Amino acid sequence: MEFSIIDILSVFMVLFAVIDIFGSIPLIIDMKAKGNKIEAGKTTLISFLILTLFLFVGEALLKVFGVDIESFAIAGSFIIFFLALEMVLDIEVFKGNTGTDSASVVPLAFPIIAGAGSITTLLSLRAEYSYLNIMIALLLNMIVVFIVLRTTKYIEKMLGQTGITILRKIFGIILLSIAIKLFMSNIASSVATHFPGLIEKLGS
Repeated sequence: MEFSIIDILSVFMVLFAVIDIFGSIPLIIDMKAKGNKIEAGKTTLISFLILTLFLFVGEALLKVFGVDIESFAIAGSFIIFFLALEMVLDIEVFKGNTGTDSASVVPLAFPIIAGAGSITTLLSLRAEYSYLNIMIALLLNMIVVFIVLRTTKYIEKMLGQTGITILRKIFGIILLSIAIKLFMSNIASSVATHFPGLIEKLGS
């Protein structure tokens, strides 16, 4: 394992963009507004454990359950899709458990932070960077996640109710786009894997 600051910085920036914890702020505020208790430490730890687990044994673990990466990503896209609908349409799909910290795990730790995008990115980074550099970059990202989760109440005060509502709608649409993109980018390869030759037949 070769330690490289340049590689750590490169991996950090890639993971930072994929995890996009700052973009998740409206969603975090929305969950808190519903009465869900979010524990920053628990969310960060679980996210870190999920991502670390998939970094080392991700593909093998999914194969045990007969699941491929594409199917996993598609499942994650549905959860993100319904979360986006909640934010855009002001409806409740996921029933909140008021006063509990269940939101710390689902949907915050998974699939928002340690989602299909983050997991597939980690799996692809293994081919180019050492495990040591990836782990350090991942740990640094988790520190950023923890800080953001701990300071959302101050961000909420700064924005005010009107600012939060506007941000919630905007991010809901962005989240909806991400869900559709995640679905579309994986459905074709998933169909090709499970139904070889079907795409060619449909195109002919």
